[in-house]
Amino acid sequence: MSLRSSLIDHAAAQAAMQPWIEMECIQLGQGKCLGALHSLELGNQRLVRECQETAVQKLGATPDNLCTISYCTLDPAFRFSEHGAGDADAIFFLPEKTEFDLHVPAGAQTTYVSLDQVEFLDAARVLNPAEWEIAPQGIKLLYSRQKALFQDAVEVWFRAAGMAARQRGAPVADIMRRLLFQTVLQIATSTTQAPAEAVPPAARLRAFRICREARAFAEDRIETDEPPTMVDICRAVGVSERTLQYAFGAYAGMSPMAYLRLLRLNRVRTMLLRSTHRETTVTAAAMRFGFFHLGRFSHDYKRVFDEAPSATLAC
Repeated sequence: MSLRSSLIDHAAAQAAMQPWIEMECIQLGQGKCLGALHSLELGNQRLVRECQETAVQKLGATPDNLCTISYCTLDPAFRFSEHGAGDADAIFFLPEKTEFDLHVPAGAQTTYVSLDQVEFLDAARVLNPAEWEIAPQGIKLLYSRQKALFQDAVEVWFRAAGMAARQRGAPVADIMRRLLFQTVLQIATSTTQAPAEAVPPAARLRAFRICREARAFAEDRIETDEPPTMVDICRAVGVSERTLQYAFGAYAGMSPMAYLRLLRLNRVRTMLLRSTHRETTVTAAAMRFGFFHLGRFSHDYKRVFDEAPSATLAC
């Protein structure tokens, strides 16, 4: 059993704290401290709670035979790929080998349990064969009236793990693992009917796909040192500026160009964090990602990350 609590001082660190899932974090809000992460490892299960102080985007994919059950505190700005979390009973099942794209707003608290997928599905099919007979091929949005049970249990497990760690009680870890598995299983198989959504699922999915295509196009252009224009993006994706603006409002809560500028600022920060003064300079890193107005770049960098770019390189 391993219990850890850490402050998150930059987006790359938030991803590195969860090495069992391939992930990239992008800082979208302003602030030097992104929040805190608490994790409890129980053999092949992990319980993770992230308290987000600054908005981030999390992109990645689950490995083979690892699935997660997760929830977020009620926040209409939270997005799990094409799904929202505007309902108090919403929970998410993320299967193995599945890409994800989360928008986690400032002030949100997310919690997930990672499980052995074969073990989970084998038990879920016994309890609710109609829902789980066929393994989901993508993210599954569920509604459970027992979500409060999960939230209460998380607090109990973290407190109990702290006490058990001080007593070095290995048998306690085995008991906690079994109880955690049974609680998550109960919640995931005791589902209710989905409520009516304010935004039709088809419209939400279309906005998500538009933004994913726009982001992929922009990423390719960033790698070739050519930040794209709005015309470039609209032409590449095949939509109007108005459609693109609407899609990014739902996807990231900001305009397309504001989002892509933050994406490039995050790329500069990652480069500075991984380099020394002998390997690069702030000017070189800024220009590498299309920032040629250095005064404006420094101002925007400090506003977002709460430190000067030279301070990041000096760390």
